[in-house]
Amino acid sequence: MISPENLKNFEFLFDKNLINEIAEVGVLKSFQKDDIIIDIGQELKFIPLLISGNIKVLREDKNGNELLIYVLESGDTCAMSLTCCMAKSKSKIRAVADKESTLVMIPIEKMQEWFHSNESWRNFILQSYQIRFNEMLETIDTLAFLKMDERLYKYLVDQVKLNGSEIINNTHQNIAEDLHTSRVVISRLLKQLENENKIKLNRNRIEVIEY
Repeated sequence: MISPENLKNFEFLFDKNLINEIAEVGVLKSFQKDDIIIDIGQELKFIPLLISGNIKVLREDKNGNELLIYVLESGDTCAMSLTCCMAKSKSKIRAVADKESTLVMIPIEKMQEWFHSNESWRNFILQSYQIRFNEMLETIDTLAFLKMDERLYKYLVDQVKLNGSEIINNTHQNIAEDLHTSRVVISRLLKQLENENKIKLNRNRIEVIEY
């Protein structure tokens, strides 16, 4: 049984009875940075509630190239995994730990049961769908309407807001994979942003000066 203390980030979302049920049936799991939590084609038997850390949700093209769709923060769940669970279909996304992360895994039968029996859970699920839908629309808008240099700068600013730090510890290759482009392009555009005094570059570290 999970200690209810581990679920304190959800206390403002769920009623006390639901917190106790989650503590009773949930499975606590920890992941290191870059660990795959959910993979494409995986049959889902649990849905994740993120206690701490960040999770990148990615799509993959036919050539194996990944595109970042959105990032989950503490207190979130993944709407795409919810959809797969409800439809009893295989995962269409890959969820990867962006840093050391802890999750509570909820059995899908409980997710469905609580949706009909618990208002706080039902509201949480519906709100999660809406938030993730808005984030996917933002991703589509970014791909459709922003040039790569604008996409890169937005990505860096989002990372600052997400992690609460102006320092981004990431490689040019990892950023290129998130933005579905080449490392050479990212390195060139990062140097351009540095020349514009928006960022400062160090080895595997970027300091965002203006945001």
